[in-house]
Amino acid sequence: MTVQDFAGRVAIVTGAGSGIGRAAARAFARAGAHVLGVGRRKDALAETAVGHSAIVAHPADLRAPGAPHQVVEAAAARWGRVDVLVNNAGATRVMPLADTTAEAVTGLFDLNVIAPSLLAGAALPHLRRVQGSIINISSTYGHRPLPGAAHYAASKAALEQLTRSWAVELAPDGIRVNALAPGPTESQALAAAGLPATVIEQIKQDETARIPLGRRGEPDEVAAWILHLADPATTWLTGQVLTIDGGLELT
Repeated sequence: MTVQDFAGRVAIVTGAGSGIGRAAARAFARAGAHVLGVGRRKDALAETAVGHSAIVAHPADLRAPGAPHQVVEAAAARWGRVDVLVNNAGATRVMPLADTTAEAVTGLFDLNVIAPSLLAGAALPHLRRVQGSIINISSTYGHRPLPGAAHYAASKAALEQLTRSWAVELAPDGIRVNALAPGPTESQALAAAGLPATVIEQIKQDETARIPLGRRGEPDEVAAWILHLADPATTWLTGQVLTIDGGLELT
């Protein structure tokens, strides 16, 4: 892709403080877009924006009342349009059925399902004007069993079905909706889930052993595909869930 691909366009990227979100925000900026990088940690967002004047940090908790609307309006007020919404923010939680609580399930779905829904709804008038694009970030486990973390997997399965349904619903407006389903990718997600370092290392080793290509993914590899799905030149692709996981879903 050239630096002109997204020139003058505006992308909102949630979860932009680390991992895939940070890589995506920087990739859009390199491709010429104005980027609103959204996340809960102000310092992490500032780090994402270092060296990228096109990225504007917007600290926000997407679960807070009114936050999705405020995020979208911040981008529209600054740049006059919204072309791409990347619903990347999400939570991971290890939660065996025996330990499941209503509060924990609600917390997962608040961030992984409800927040993306409200963001997409808030962005809809702007996306209609420019025939824009929504990219939802799912997971290999949105369509592959994940024992011990079934509700996380279920939240991603919900996001994939939202992707398909919105694609049909919004097609008359020229809005494309697709999802990317990364496999295990280097990020802070496991640490953010509260797991101790020894457990995280064991999980990484176990995942690597199951991946046919023999390694975990890198955020930049995933970000490249986010840009491909959002590219205005990708004119006839909608309602798809693209898995990028080193072949893990085949095992």
